[in-house]
Amino acid sequence: MLSGIQSMATCAYDEAIAIPTEESAVLALRTQQMLAYESGCTDTIDPLAGSYYVETLTDKMEKEAYEYIKKIDGMGGAVAAIENGYMQAEMATNAVNYQYSIEKKEITVVGVNKYVDDKELGEQEVLKAAFSVGERQVTRLNKMKNERDNAAVEASLTALKKACEGKENLMPFIITAVKDYATLGEICGTMKEVFGEYRQDGSNF
Repeated sequence: MLSGIQSMATCAYDEAIAIPTEESAVLALRTQQMLAYESGCTDTIDPLAGSYYVETLTDKMEKEAYEYIKKIDGMGGAVAAIENGYMQAEMATNAVNYQYSIEKKEITVVGVNKYVDDKELGEQEVLKAAFSVGERQVTRLNKMKNERDNAAVEASLTALKKACEGKENLMPFIITAVKDYATLGEICGTMKEVFGEYRQDGSNF
């Protein structure tokens, strides 16, 4: 917020395991509201403007980002870097190093490696969607498929497939398919027919 962000997402504490419960979602929202209305962070536009420290961090981040881009370009681009496992390995390595830093207390995480409460928290409440939600969505989907212009859908998907086989920008074709009420599954399925589906085999880790 000190840098003048346009938006901020505070994840709910149970978001890693399920759709957030109402309690956790409200807590995340209240955290944002406290920062916005109690901290005073929003009283001044970009209060850190001109900070030598922030500018140094920005320059460092930019330099390191370009080093990554240069390295990936040298591999033949982003797709090649994914196919040879480079990107996945980098993310996995950084995740492991971050976890080690927490375990060695080089990074402080309150409640995890500092100011730890020995009290048992009990079983975590998890949001469980009713089975009827899925049934209701299937009914809506079938109704939409019966009422849409299926000839238009087929034409837009055919055009998308042809574009996939060439070198055109796919976004206009995807937007047309969406406007014709093609489903996400139908659009992705059409693209898979041309590009296939990437599956990580884990051999590069």
